Amino acid sequence: MDGIDVANGVAGAVIGMVFAVLFQQPLQDAWYRLRRRSAGAIRALARGNESGPAWRAFSLGPLHTSALIVEGDGTSPIPSETIHIHVLDGEVELPPDMVPWRAEIAEQSESLRAEGRAPLWNGPRYAVESFDLSRTALDETPEVHLRLRPTDYYTFLAAQQLDRRLPDGTTPRSRYLDPDRPLEAPDFLQCSFAVNIAVVTADDMLVVSRRSDRVRMAPGVWNSSVNEGLSRHIDSSGRNAPDLHSVARRGMREELSLEPHEYTLDLLAFVLDVDKRHWSAHFHARLTQLRSADLQARMSRGVADRWEHQTIDYVPFNPATVIKYLMRDDRVHRWAPLAPALFHLSLVHAYGRTPVERAEAQIIRRL
Repeated sequence: MDGIDVANGVAGAVIGMVFAVLFQQPLQDAWYRLRRRSAGAIRALARGNESGPAWRAFSLGPLHTSALIVEGDGTSPIPSETIHIHVLDGEVELPPDMVPWRAEIAEQSESLRAEGRAPLWNGPRYAVESFDLSRTALDETPEVHLRLRPTDYYTFLAAQQLDRRLPDGTTPRSRYLDPDRPLEAPDFLQCSFAVNIAVVTADDMLVVSRRSDRVRMAPGVWNSSVNEGLSRHIDSSGRNAPDLHSVARRGMREELSLEPHEYTLDLLAFVLDVDKRHWSAHFHARLTQLRSADLQARMSRGVADRWEHQTIDYVPFNPATVIKYLMRDDRVHRWAPLAPALFHLSLVHAYGRTPVERAEAQIIRRL
């Protein structure tokens, strides 16, 4: 081999090394991107023939709930004047084969009374016969038509046994509920309508309560700041229908000792627990002057319904902190079904949808 051949060989080797250094990695990256996009296109084509339910319960990463947000997304409050509530005559009637279940509850209550213990309080309640939505003609504001029927707590407890076997082997859930039609259910299975409120103090602390172990329904779980059920005796004057904002103000007074002039109140959404058939009006309340320390001091001087809560946490009210709190190992599976959706909607109401969803996505990726 002469000198020219050696020089050409060396030059070719150098050029090959330079080419490999400069172009090999970009070519590999381009090939990887092409493969990934092709695989994504194939998956998208496969999904094109699939279908899913239009209604999905609220979830956030590993946090799954049975809370279905029926109306409202947190961005704009629902005006009180667009909520129309009509109370029907005639109490809810259980099917004949569920009537003995209510009798069992009444007997249990009498046994507790005979033993000198607190009986089950059979308070007058409302059942939801129907919940209908429409829009106002000019600005398309949500308009809610809610039809209620009288019932009581014993009927509610009997109807909560959704998976108990009936004489024919079916259950109330299998006989009366269609999972593909979550908004349709007989009134006797919907004997619960409550308000749930996310309360934020003047120093930006979210109030989170833990339900007492003494309550019959969902003891010990973490819940909204305030939870108050509609009462026929308290919330209806004569034959007038209840007002949801008034119920919320009653809950604020009874559970946190707060008066109406001390906060602003916005109705954000209507939500249904599709598992237990509990309806809720979700509110956001902002204290105008009271800080978290002030609220704790206020509550130390007496609360009407103190027995309903056993613990209260104060969480900095910003998207990242609240979402991390929802996902905590000792919280993620201990939430009341309607609470996480409430706190999400309150964050959206305060910060906007995009920042909240960005924070949620970042935190979920890090889990």
